[in-house]
Amino acid sequence: MGRRVTMDLDDIAAHLTGDPEQADALIDLSNVVRDTAIGGPHARSLDRLGLVLDALARRTGDRNATAYALADRSLRHNVHEYPDRAQPARLVEWIEAGLVEELPDADERLLDLAEGFGLPVISRDGFADFRLTHPWIQGNTTQFLTPVPTPVRAVKLAERDMGTRSPAQISRKLEESDLKAHGLLAGRNRRPITEVVRRHWRCPERGCTLYDSRRGGAIRLPRMKRGVPVCELHRTPLVDDGPRTGVAQLKLLVDGDCLHRFTLDVGSTVVLGRDPGPGGISLYGHVAPERLRRISRAHLSVQVSAQSLALRNLGVNGTRLRRNGARQPTLLTDEEYVTLHVGDTAELAEGIHLTRSARRFPMEIAAAWQSRPQRQPTSGPTAAITMLGETAASDGPG
Repeated sequence: MGRRVTMDLDDIAAHLTGDPEQADALIDLSNVVRDTAIGGPHARSLDRLGLVLDALARRTGDRNATAYALADRSLRHNVHEYPDRAQPARLVEWIEAGLVEELPDADERLLDLAEGFGLPVISRDGFADFRLTHPWIQGNTTQFLTPVPTPVRAVKLAERDMGTRSPAQISRKLEESDLKAHGLLAGRNRRPITEVVRRHWRCPERGCTLYDSRRGGAIRLPRMKRGVPVCELHRTPLVDDGPRTGVAQLKLLVDGDCLHRFTLDVGSTVVLGRDPGPGGISLYGHVAPERLRRISRAHLSVQVSAQSLALRNLGVNGTRLRRNGARQPTLLTDEEYVTLHVGDTAELAEGIHLTRSARRFPMEIAAAWQSRPQRQPTSGPTAAITMLGETAASDGPG
C-alpha cells in the first residue's frame, strides 16, 4: 500500500463512519487533533486525523478502513488554533452529518463503546479519571493505540501498555471486585456495558425508533447514565427488547480494498464461497467473475462462537492463513477449525483475502489481560502518582 503524507479533508470524510459497528477503530478526536507530537506545529489540526487514518489503513491492510470519531464540544471553539478556517468549518459539517459524535466530554462514551464493541482506541490519553468505573483499562496491552511519528512524515499506530494503578490509588479489595468477570465490569454500581450491547433496546416514548430493531433505520448503542441505558433524545430509560446476536464481522479485501463486510451471528456455522447454496455467503457481486473462478463453490466453513471466529478449508485450491506479523502463510486443513484472530488474513486466491474487523470478542480481551505478566508497583510516595508503564503526565493532549 502506497504511503500518503496527508489526506485532504474529503479523503478524511470518506474514512469516517457514523456507525460504530462498521468501524475498525475508535478515535479520540480531541486528543488526536491536539497532538503536537505529529502533524506540524499548530495547536489543533485535522491533518493529524488524516495521518492517523492513513496509519489505520496500513495497520489493517484495508485502504478503506473506517473509524468512529468522538469529539469534545470544545473542539469547535478557538478556531484561530487551526491552520485555516476551513478545518473547523468542515469539522462542524462532519458533526452535523453524523460522521463525528460530539459530546460535552467524550471520554466516557468512548470507553463505553470500546468496552462494548471491543474496538481499539486511538488516543494518547491515559484515562486516569476512569480507572474505577472502567477497570478493564487496567493492564490492557492490546486495545489502546498511540500515534507515533515516523521518519517519512507519516505515523504508525503502536499498542500501548496502559499499566495498572497502585494500591495507594485503588484498594486491592475494590480492584479485585471490579476486575471480576475478566475485568469486563464497568464498576460496582453500574450495569456491565457488555450486557447492554448484547441486547436490543426500545425507547418507551411513542414514535421514537432510534433503538427499535423492528422499526428503526439505524440501531444505535444506548447512552449510559448511572449504569442505566437511556435514550439520547428523550433521556428516559430504555426497555429491554430481547437478545442482539450479530457480533462478528468478516471483511472481504480485494487487492487491499474492503469491498464488503459480512455480519455473522454467534452460534452459527456458515459456508462461504463462489456459490455455496442456500444459507451460505456468496461472493458473486463482490468479486469479478474472472477472479471468482479461482475460488471453490464452497471454499470455507466459518464457525462463530462467543469466544472466537474460526475457519476450516473446503476449497480445492486451499486457503492460506497468514498470522499477524508472520512472514510465511500456512495452509488451512479440511480437518479442523483454526481461529482467525484480529490482524490475521486468509487468502482465498491471489489478491482476495478475508480478515476480521478490528472488534475483539470480550473473552479475547479478557485473555489478553490475564496473560499479561503481573508486576508489582513501586513503594513509597511516588507509587500514588505512577502507573506501571505510564505516569500521570502521559494522559496526553485533550
